[in-house]
Amino acid sequence: MNEFQDKVVFITGAASGIGYAQAVAFLEAGSFVFGVDIQTDFGKLSDDSHFQSFSGDLTQINICQEAVLVCQQHFGDIEILLNTAGILDAYQTIEETDIDLWQKVLATNLTSMFVITKAIIPQMVKKSSGTIINIASVASFVAGGGGIAYTSAKHAIAGFTKQLALDYADKGLHINGIAPGAIQTPMNAADFEGEGTMAQWVADETPAKRWAQPEEIASVTLFLASESSRYMQGTILPVDGGWLLK
Repeated sequence: MNEFQDKVVFITGAASGIGYAQAVAFLEAGSFVFGVDIQTDFGKLSDDSHFQSFSGDLTQINICQEAVLVCQQHFGDIEILLNTAGILDAYQTIEETDIDLWQKVLATNLTSMFVITKAIIPQMVKKSSGTIINIASVASFVAGGGGIAYTSAKHAIAGFTKQLALDYADKGLHINGIAPGAIQTPMNAADFEGEGTMAQWVADETPAKRWAQPEEIASVTLFLASESSRYMQGTILPVDGGWLLK
């Protein structure tokens, strides 16, 4: 029997990019998937009877809490949490970053992760079982992958993931993160505009000489959610085409 069969998976950022690919992967594995996004169009995911969508702004604490409650009412206890939602800034320095942008980036990328995880983790602890995978970034390790707000948020996600694993590994929880490099998603669409000069530069600077597709992150997610990776705790796994080797 597939180990993900009938598992309840909660995914933020599920309407596009990495979150969408993760949703497809878990649906194909037989899971029940609850997808959350600020967007309302979840594409072909909505055609699957094992998928339930929830549209809302994750910068709002009450929306995060409501999404968890609706999922639990619809599917039952959440067994796998994928904190994937995120936004990129425009590589602004601190002088170019106003407080509204700073708060929006941190609220979307970090605070929503805290609120949703805090709402879900008690039932995981009660059952001594549960998997949490947070999407970090190469910007969790080095500067330059975004501006001051994005880089700060992604560094914080790495710390959040490590501390969470330290606090809950002995309670039966399985907690890790993924640090994607250059992944071709709607979030990076601006890099491909016009002649795609920025996209080509990123590919050239990546040792693998290409961008990855969201499905490549989804496949790593399946591994980190599986029993095969059970002894991994608090790891932030780079999937970056060698970017961090430089």
